Amino acid sequence: MAIPHSHEHTSHEHPQNLGYNRLFLIGVALNLGFVIVEELFGFWNHSLALLADGGHNLGDVLGLLLAWGAAYLAQRPPTKRYTFGWRRASILAALLNAIILLAAMAEIARESVFYIMEPTPSAGGVIIWVACIGIVINTATALLFMSGQRQDLNIRMVIFHMAVDALVSLGVVLTGIAMLTTGWLWFEPVVSLIIAALVVVGAWRLLNDSLSLALDGVPKHIEPSEVHLFLSQLPGVAQIYSLHIWPISTAEVALTAHLVMPKGHPGDAFLDQIGQQLSHQFGISHTTLQVKTGVPIHSYRIPRLRSRGGFSQYAKGWLAY
Repeated sequence: MAIPHSHEHTSHEHPQNLGYNRLFLIGVALNLGFVIVEELFGFWNHSLALLADGGHNLGDVLGLLLAWGAAYLAQRPPTKRYTFGWRRASILAALLNAIILLAAMAEIARESVFYIMEPTPSAGGVIIWVACIGIVINTATALLFMSGQRQDLNIRMVIFHMAVDALVSLGVVLTGIAMLTTGWLWFEPVVSLIIAALVVVGAWRLLNDSLSLALDGVPKHIEPSEVHLFLSQLPGVAQIYSLHIWPISTAEVALTAHLVMPKGHPGDAFLDQIGQQLSHQFGISHTTLQVKTGVPIHSYRIPRLRSRGGFSQYAKGWLAY
């Protein structure tokens, strides 16, 4: 006999509620201003390192804007057509960010190879002091978001890229010093290639994570087998099947499951308590549980999952009949 399900929703604070509008505005203004400075000085001084770093920072400005827009859309209330609202916009923004970054780094790599073949002198002193400004701005922007939700892919992306940018700007400083002391014209495009490679590594990880979420993969901070073990050890639960865990957004996770409880329905208070425990222990904010007191038609099984691998992570998003 099927018993009507119980739904537990535990609300969480979102970036908008934490005042991230102001932080995004400050971050965008600082980084956009720095991009303009880098591109102007890079053009005037024929500096590939400044142009490459400026292009990367422009990608970060676009990333900040996308993350900001996604955070805003995630706050829109549900409608009859979009019953979860626009929360999934944050996942799409992360995916688009990764694609933009990878495309930009491919272009920088192409230009770097060209300059290695035909090196052009540039002003090392200008590179040094402009890049020092970048270290300050990127570090300050990363610190602005350090109090954010570490499990939110959008916020993690902002923190990660700003921190990497600070290190990249440090690399540009070292490039300027090397050019002033050694006169090696090939050193600058080589460093640009290293910058592009570092960004590609981070962008690829972001692409992997966002693709996993877009394919309803279980977020990395949740281990599906631990969730199943938790539910199976609840008093009165004889069997679990049709367990599904998937992301609603980059910061919210949903769960549905059927609990076989032969001794009868445990009551709404019991189900509400389970929802609260799943929220506190696993960060699952939307829980829907359906209790059945009879023998289920379908037997429970856990599919064979690879413990590692890029896009195969999405398979962890379902625990099937």
